[in-house]
Amino acid sequence: MTTTERQTLTLTVNGAEIRAEPGQMLIQAANEAGVYIPYLCYHPGMKPYGACRMCVVEVEGAPGTPAACTLPVRDGMVVNTLGDQALGVRDAILDLLLSEHPHGCLTCHRIDLCGPQDICLRHVDVTDRCVTCPKNERCELKDTTRFHTQGLNSPLTYQYRGLQIETQDPFYDRDYNLCIVCARCVRACEEVRGDSAITMTERAGQVLVGTSRGESLLESGCEFCGLCIDVCPVGALVETDHKWERAARYEQTVCAECPVGCQLTYEVNRFGKVIRAIGELNGPANQGNACYKGKFGFEYVNSRERVKQPLVRRNGSLEPASWEEAAAAAAEGLAPHKGTEFALVASPRNTNEELYLAQKFARIAMQSNNVDSASNDRPGLMEGMHDVLGQYAGTASVQETRNSACVLVVSANVTEEQNVLAVPVKQAVRAGEQRLIVIDARETELTRYAHLWLRPYPGTDLALIGGMLKVIVDEGLTDREFVDAHCDGFDAMAASLAPFALDAVAAETGVPAERVAEAARLYAQSAAATTIFALDNTVGGTRRITSRLIADLALITGNVGKPAAGLLPLRHGANDQGQLDVGAEARLLPGHRHVADAQDRAALGTLWGAPIPAADPAPLRVREAFAAARKGEVKAMLVLGDHVHYEDGTLGDTAAAFEALEFLVVSDTFLSPAAQRANVVFPAAAFSEKRGTFTNMERRVQPLRQVAVNRAVDARSDLETLQALANALGAPGFDFDGPEAVLDEIAQAVPQYAGVSYRRLIDEAVPTLKPSNDNPLPTQVLYSNAVAMGVQWPCPAPDHPGTPHLAPVGRAQLAPAEWRPRPRHGAESPESQGGRFPLLLAQGRVLAQPEREVSVHRNGGPNQVLREEELTLHPADAALAGLTDGQAVRAVTAKGAALLGRVRIAPDALEGVASATTLFGEFATALDASEHPDPMNHAPRLAVLPARIEPTEHEEAGS
Repeated sequence: MTTTERQTLTLTVNGAEIRAEPGQMLIQAANEAGVYIPYLCYHPGMKPYGACRMCVVEVEGAPGTPAACTLPVRDGMVVNTLGDQALGVRDAILDLLLSEHPHGCLTCHRIDLCGPQDICLRHVDVTDRCVTCPKNERCELKDTTRFHTQGLNSPLTYQYRGLQIETQDPFYDRDYNLCIVCARCVRACEEVRGDSAITMTERAGQVLVGTSRGESLLESGCEFCGLCIDVCPVGALVETDHKWERAARYEQTVCAECPVGCQLTYEVNRFGKVIRAIGELNGPANQGNACYKGKFGFEYVNSRERVKQPLVRRNGSLEPASWEEAAAAAAEGLAPHKGTEFALVASPRNTNEELYLAQKFARIAMQSNNVDSASNDRPGLMEGMHDVLGQYAGTASVQETRNSACVLVVSANVTEEQNVLAVPVKQAVRAGEQRLIVIDARETELTRYAHLWLRPYPGTDLALIGGMLKVIVDEGLTDREFVDAHCDGFDAMAASLAPFALDAVAAETGVPAERVAEAARLYAQSAAATTIFALDNTVGGTRRITSRLIADLALITGNVGKPAAGLLPLRHGANDQGQLDVGAEARLLPGHRHVADAQDRAALGTLWGAPIPAADPAPLRVREAFAAARKGEVKAMLVLGDHVHYEDGTLGDTAAAFEALEFLVVSDTFLSPAAQRANVVFPAAAFSEKRGTFTNMERRVQPLRQVAVNRAVDARSDLETLQALANALGAPGFDFDGPEAVLDEIAQAVPQYAGVSYRRLIDEAVPTLKPSNDNPLPTQVLYSNAVAMGVQWPCPAPDHPGTPHLAPVGRAQLAPAEWRPRPRHGAESPESQGGRFPLLLAQGRVLAQPEREVSVHRNGGPNQVLREEELTLHPADAALAGLTDGQAVRAVTAKGAALLGRVRIAPDALEGVASATTLFGEFATALDASEHPDPMNHAPRLAVLPARIEPTEHEEAGS
């Protein structure tokens, strides 16, 4: 046998010979061979548990009835899954389970006719059958019982537990009267997610499932990812929304909430409404996981508040119009403003094909390079990557972070913003297989897992990374073999580190010198290290140089271009990577080529058959475009989609910019503030209603499939809207027959995508082996059929497999460091607004703080967290403000937000910085109660903001 051949074992199951891999459990081998062995506690996404005993089998030559989920296969094994002894054990187990479980579904008089549950629902006088169970037609216990014909020989009597149904927490309900104590949910929460928010409990001698702390999920540390719901075999855990609805079909696509690129399966009812989202067990980036945004944030696609038809402003008000009338009106209004007077702002929810057509529309139809995405508020993050590596992208893969010996996280709130990326990190840290270093002024969930938490003064990440570089260089911890083979500029970079002496770094950042050195050594001496960074707290003009130094750090330690190592720069939008790849950015053309380069413009112009406008004056990115609109320099704008940045001040006063425009066209799902000011509004298709591709943070191009179409809305994709506008303006080159044809042109314009096509992405979907759908199966297994694995670019040819580990283009250019001391924030700094906000508020958020007291207000309505927050201050700051320890205060930020709490004076606090850490449960409650039609897209993010601390009344602080 060669080293490339996979060793296999041969065994016999029910008289049939099957093959298995060494180390597999019998149930895994049987499932892959298409042999069904019943189970209730086993789940393919978790370790074997052996609790329910439903998978017992008989093994020739072995005593008893071992559980197949904990029985390793061996060569020559002979197994009988249908022997009398095994069947007898299963029947006894089912009798016990059904003795405490409602079973109207098994005794319904229409059971043989009840494929769709809506037959039963039409019988309004029937209230005690399957309609009382939210898991109807998806219940593994019912299907397993019927599979064993248990209902024919069991008395089917049961004792109702009489437990209160928990419906007051956000997003999902818990009915432990239906629980069979299989512990799947508990294991998913602990083993997969690392949260332990739910656990096994005891009540009156009965083993049950409950919260690990208190009585509410809000105080036990739940992150509302929904994995417990997805693995529950019965109706004990179900989503609150659409609780009783049955799916008519199941469609798989990519989540549009963040750049991780999770694949989800959406349940769609017979009216075309999306009713549930389930993490795809075999999704390459998420492996069955989802987050609170992806699991519960899709409801906006069903909203009655959506824009239902095109609108044109006539006589001062928006009035309904046909698509043809709206396109003609938009073209007439845009035409006078071709050139630098026009700007296009796209959405991170746009597909690659829409973004490609958006930048082509701006450059060809409107003769302007002013095109960008609303989420591109931190261009320096990716520019730093390009300066050093030659690519506007990260180099690592999401799930491979599980195998990294060390992970460095720099100013990134990963568990909230890119939630599923944190899952493999938490798994590895909890298993003791990974060292985690977190650099952040805020307390986030990952700081509670960190072996080293370095808490620098906000805005001093540059000095801290430079200090780590200097330690590594001075102590000879570099990988010189890798550097010599792949990098230029090492000597100049090393010489530039002279100002970053540890004493100077400690003085600048507030982090002790020995801690900086410890972090540097830990990172450099690890076999494989991954750096995850968002630079949330980096301010001014230092984000680009900080990004460069982070790339330097990875390169000089040999952590680029190999498994379980690399760089993952974090942006927020689902398709932010695709935006850069296809050139929907003011300074970039498709393929990361540059507008300022005449040769790059000429090459693209040849493909398009039209000239590309020169970069003179310099094209405007999104922040600059809104500033120019407020000055009257940009007079017309096309805005695709809504975004939180239009409301939170990140892009400046966007309302004033929209008001100042002479002509505004908006394509959106809702009548957003921008749409309310528009001259023409197009109803935009939601992500679930269109086809195309997204590119995630690991450069994986994945197909976006049409899940359902809202029948009450005459919406079209932005691709179709851009085609209609281009045709109305008489622009050539927009006659594409769907997104597939656009992707084919992208493959010509973007060398990294040359081997990518929509047909390839669909045709190369990996079939998922499983028993017949007639057998009871977990939801995640039942829905999984052919998983689109996507392609990680660069993929230069159709037969190229893609590139999981990105190496530098040519030789990496190590960037020299620059010592840029950050002026301390204070009463004299501009951000303090004349001394009104003399401090910086570093607000953090975690799932739970067992060390602090918390209670939950339960009054029949939604549960609410009750806790006095702590505002930690340095003694000097407290003295300056005249505040005492324990005093009731209010923190007011420059953006108007307020936080009530009590002062905690700490000598080790950073001077000039007030810090506070709230609970994620409060955040989840606010999202669940939000009246915004798309709350997840507008959720406020943690930020370090100018603030003041002022005294308030005791009662108000404790309310």
